[in-house]
Amino acid sequence: MSLERRTAIVTGAAQGIGEAIARALHSDGATVVLADVNGDAADAAARKIDPAGERAWATEVDVRDRASLESLVSETISRRGRIEILVNNAAMTVTRPIWEIDAEEWDDVLAVNLRGVLFGCQIVGPHMQEQGWGRIINLGSLAGQQGGLIAGAHYAASKAGVIVLTKIVAKALAGHGVTVNAIAPAAINGPAMDAMPPEQVASLPTAIPVGRVGRPEEIGALAAFLASDNAGYITGATIDINGGLLMR
Repeated sequence: MSLERRTAIVTGAAQGIGEAIARALHSDGATVVLADVNGDAADAAARKIDPAGERAWATEVDVRDRASLESLVSETISRRGRIEILVNNAAMTVTRPIWEIDAEEWDDVLAVNLRGVLFGCQIVGPHMQEQGWGRIINLGSLAGQQGGLIAGAHYAASKAGVIVLTKIVAKALAGHGVTVNAIAPAAINGPAMDAMPPEQVASLPTAIPVGRVGRPEEIGALAAFLASDNAGYITGATIDINGGLLMR
């Protein structure tokens, strides 16, 4: 599953799942741009992955802003010539009862989680179509499949939108050597879980059929597979990685 000579952009790559995906792609040979709204944190993550900065570097990006994403893509193409892999991972997670979500917070969550994915696909998709090869991987969630048990309704609605958008873009690009898939994680150890009450975290394994929470590295390994040549016959799919919380 070598990704040598491939160039990847991972949004929301400063920590957690995004950082793990960037690390996995880099480990398989790709050159990786770690993009995040927190440029300093992304830079620190990139230095951990590749201290020499030869095949991993960071850039600040706000996925809500189309111009910001266009600048990221333009700079990457200028530096590398091509973009073969895009991972739309950037997301905002807010825990709030549905009755307490105001319009501003609703719009902000959907702007990051769904509009940012739309912009990423719109900007990079035609470039991949023209070059005849590409991999777009969008991060969904179990919340987008059955509603959020922890995250708010706006988060769940945005992730449901990501899953549907994935199918639409996949169909549009399928005849051009470009695959588009979604990954739907649940109960993954990381920043979102760090914000939960300790007693809730401690009780999670009892509700998960495999008896443990997931690791970011497991999401990274799945993303690296979907980015490889071996996954060329998979498109428009949502891959569950949730320890058995949703079986279908």
